[in-house]
Amino acid sequence: MTTTRRELAPRYDAAAVEPAIYERWMAAGAFRPAEEAPPGAERFVITQPPPNVTGALHIGHALTATVEDILIRYHRMRGDDTLWVPGVDHASIGAQFVLDKIIAAEGESRASLGRERYLERMWRFMNETRPIIGEQHRRLGASVDWSRERFTMDEGSARAVRAAFKRLWDAGLVYRGEALVNWCPRCLTTISDLENVHRDETGTLWTIRYHLERPDGTPDPDAWISVATTRPETLLGDTAVAVHPDDERYRALIGRHAILPFLGRRLPIVADEHVERTFGTGAVKITPAHDPDDYELARRHDLPAVTVLDDQARINAEGGDFFGRDRYEAREAILDQLRDKGDLEAERPHHMVIGHCERCGTVVEPRLSVQWFIRVKPLAERALASVREGRTKIMPAHFEKVYAHWLENIHDWAVGRQLWWGHRIPAWFCPDGHVTVTDAESGPDACADCGRPLGELRQETDIFDTWFSAGLWPFSTLGWPDATPDMARFYPTSVMETGYDIIFFWVARMMMLGLFCTDTEPFHTVYLHGMIRAGGGVKMSKTKGNSVDPLGMVDEIGADALRFALINGSAAGSDQRLTQAKLDGGRNFTNKLWNAARFVLGSRPEVTAAPGEPSLAVRWIGSRLAEATERATRQLDALDLGGYASTVYEVAWSDYCDWFLEMAKVDLRRDDATEEDRAATWTGAADGLGTILRLLHPLMPFVTEEIWQALAEAASSAVDAEPLLIRAAWPADGHRDVEAEAAFDDLSTLVRGVRNLRTDAGTPAGAWVPLIVDPTGPEAAAALDSGSAYLAALARVRPIEVRSSADRPQLVAASPLGAAWLGVDAAAEHGVAERREAQVGDLQANLARLRALLANQAFVARAPAVVVNRERQRLADLEEQLRQLAADRA
Repeated sequence: MTTTRRELAPRYDAAAVEPAIYERWMAAGAFRPAEEAPPGAERFVITQPPPNVTGALHIGHALTATVEDILIRYHRMRGDDTLWVPGVDHASIGAQFVLDKIIAAEGESRASLGRERYLERMWRFMNETRPIIGEQHRRLGASVDWSRERFTMDEGSARAVRAAFKRLWDAGLVYRGEALVNWCPRCLTTISDLENVHRDETGTLWTIRYHLERPDGTPDPDAWISVATTRPETLLGDTAVAVHPDDERYRALIGRHAILPFLGRRLPIVADEHVERTFGTGAVKITPAHDPDDYELARRHDLPAVTVLDDQARINAEGGDFFGRDRYEAREAILDQLRDKGDLEAERPHHMVIGHCERCGTVVEPRLSVQWFIRVKPLAERALASVREGRTKIMPAHFEKVYAHWLENIHDWAVGRQLWWGHRIPAWFCPDGHVTVTDAESGPDACADCGRPLGELRQETDIFDTWFSAGLWPFSTLGWPDATPDMARFYPTSVMETGYDIIFFWVARMMMLGLFCTDTEPFHTVYLHGMIRAGGGVKMSKTKGNSVDPLGMVDEIGADALRFALINGSAAGSDQRLTQAKLDGGRNFTNKLWNAARFVLGSRPEVTAAPGEPSLAVRWIGSRLAEATERATRQLDALDLGGYASTVYEVAWSDYCDWFLEMAKVDLRRDDATEEDRAATWTGAADGLGTILRLLHPLMPFVTEEIWQALAEAASSAVDAEPLLIRAAWPADGHRDVEAEAAFDDLSTLVRGVRNLRTDAGTPAGAWVPLIVDPTGPEAAAALDSGSAYLAALARVRPIEVRSSADRPQLVAASPLGAAWLGVDAAAEHGVAERREAQVGDLQANLARLRALLANQAFVARAPAVVVNRERQRLADLEEQLRQLAADRA
């Protein structure tokens, strides 16, 4: 019986294949879970970390999408009740930062548009950018359930935000009060400590004279106390001078007053043990409204706080003649006038750590402000207990200490932001000063305390910190606060995968809010991936201009190649560099798999016969695939994705393509092979390819799906009855054929030895040369007889003479099957001794290099397992060669 073959194209064209494959998956509804959970199926749920809606995905998003897609596809193939929820984040500060630049180019501003028109413009911007993110995830192969796509500003999220805040308020965990916060003068909002990025800089330390007060209240021109400061513009807000109580230089001045330059304010000289006697002059100016340490000292000494900078960091009316000037302009003016008066005593370079807004890079100002706060200590205690008691696991484990340290030292969360884009805080103020918080979308009917109607109430204008809605993400996406079917079926989720850089921003807050709102940990595992670094180990960033466009890479090499490059050799929590060599390796692997499939599909016998007894090659590859399946399964269950990638790479490239297919060619082309023999070989090749496709599919979904389709059309039993690989079952545990593996190991050792022998003898790569093998015994002779065709093809030797001989030449390859040497004449062996001496020197040099490399623990820990194993095999081969050369010389 003849069959119709589908021929794969000579070259894999990712640009043509990938979009069509994705549409096929979508049309089949392959990403959606079944209408009902399969009986006995375990739940596996991932909620996608929502990328900011403000622009295109970067390479870190590509890594996140790849890691999560691997896990989702694997569990889907395992038959688990699997769901991957997609979504995007509204990114309050980031979105306003981007939109403000856009409308500025249009001749508008937030002020000119007003809140209502500005938000209308923002929604238009959101509707333009949101589809871009979705399309980019499609290009990467993300198999998310698009029917459940969410947005942190959709109605479901808005309802969850209101409900969570109301519950926190009712529990007494929300308050509104004055505190010193981080303020961005460009974004015009508070930012959290985590968004305040500190950088080392060299600034200036100025020493300024504050003249002491005379009895008549005027400054004494001949007496002063010198203070050191790095921010002379803030002296306008000074309310004291502080010294250490044990500092003999100033003991007599404690209790007296100094006069503030320019403004004439009386400043008490106070003693405080927190003053560093070694800093500057040992006397410091105290500006409670503009410095965290000064703020705490002022509270201890009951000092007033005077704010002198407005929301744009300009001097306000408290600054006297400097009113209206920018903080740095005011600084220079103050310094100039101090110099003119002779009161600028000294200035010198000074190393400082300066806080900058993570979003726009502007220097952050500490600012006294009335804010909404969440008391997080009780929430943090529960989140800590969940990890310490093992209900939630963090990978890698050393980040549990980092997580614990932050939660143990956590401060109340300033949750309000002075922005327009975001969830508005659901609090209303009445004229009598009462505050009413409600989760009703329409607001309260009346003041909860005095009954004034809604029309007389004023809603809070602040919005929530973006991380508040993000902290509800694992359950708000499933319908909370309602008891939805999705909440019952898919909560708690399984793995939260994200970068280690937001363990505080996001992971800890999801844990705290998840436990508070649902009384359950939102996930059982936190998997933290590392950063992808640019040259010099710097984190990739769009603002730094060193980020890599993942879609550009997909255009160039295909999504599968990029995904492989991102995962192979990676480890949880470890940074990596995405080099050109890794990208080339991914593309080469894709092509290798494609070419292997072309051979298998093109070599199917025209006449189909019942398979006969499997050859050594078929038995061996079946055993190797069984071992690889067991190992890959174990690695994926343990979230060892780098190890999984190395396992499937080794079995696909080295075992299947480099060894098995070459042996299969021998079996298919043997003159004495029967139709049954050829059928057994081809079936073994097709089944092996089918197993490899299943193993590789979570990592490289497009090329494996395309080959699977062709394999299905070839009527191979490898695909069972499932036409879509995405729905196929994960390979079952197979049988380990220990005898076949041992036989192959012996034969492959001989092949490698003969290949090295050819190289040592300078034999041209394409030349066929005779080989003589002296077997180690009768069993070895029988193995050589049955494996001679493999040996001939793999080592390119013929004829092969198997005989015992005491007369061996100088170049000999040793193996468990016996010693082998090339059957060349004496002329061809001329100069062997000279070459041998050179070879010994080269071998010793290479051995020294390899031993040093493998003794380097950093290399062993960070290099991909396949690279380390390859170097170890090279070391073993070189050691064996050196041993043989030494034996022959003796």
